[in-house]
Amino acid sequence: VSALIKDCWALIRRRLFEARNTLVDFQWKLGMAVSSDTCRSLKYPYVAVMLKVADHSGQVKTKCFEMTIPQFQNFYRQFKEIAAVIETV
Repeated sequence: VSALIKDCWALIRRRLFEARNTLVDFQWKLGMAVSSDTCRSLKYPYVAVMLKVADHSGQVKTKCFEMTIPQFQNFYRQFKEIAAVIETV
C-alpha cells in the first residue's frame, strides 16, 4: 500500500507541476474507524485529506482521500521537502 501511495503522490506532483496548478486549500482531520459493513470491529486511526487545486483557468477541483497514520507522516515529510525546494527557487 505504501508503494502505491508513493507512486500516486509522484504522479500527482508531476501533474500539478506540469499543469501549473495552484494548491488553494489543504485540510485534514484525524478519524477512527470503528466498524464497517464487512468488519464489526476495526478500531484503527486514519487521516482524511481534502485538497483544493486551481487549474490555469482558475477552476477549483477538490480531491479527497484517506491515509493511515504512517502514510500521512510520510506525506507530510514529502510536503516539507517540497516546501524547502520551493524556498530555494
